[in-house]
Amino acid sequence: MTVLVANDTPPAIRGMLKRWFIEPRPNVFVGTVNRRTRDKVLEYVKRNSAGMSMLIITSEPNCQGFKIDRWGEPDRRDTEISGLWLVAESWTAEDQNPPF
Repeated sequence: MTVLVANDTPPAIRGMLKRWFIEPRPNVFVGTVNRRTRDKVLEYVKRNSAGMSMLIITSEPNCQGFKIDRWGEPDRRDTEISGLWLVAESWTAEDQNPPF
């Protein structure tokens, strides 16, 4: 499964994402596509959308069952601590570790 949370999505990119994913809320795309299709779609989006940012959550064979990636500058920061992926709503400073 793949979940994309996008910011500032251009209409053309949004329409293309709707080919492969459902959009349960504005700018949130959810779908079950194979890895090759997912990588091709994300490559196209990254190549053709200046100023857009995404939080990408994908299924992975780890203890949590998913992996978090980001592209651009999303509102929230993700970090991996002791093998667990966490999302921080606020970050104290760029040079410091998250306050966990």
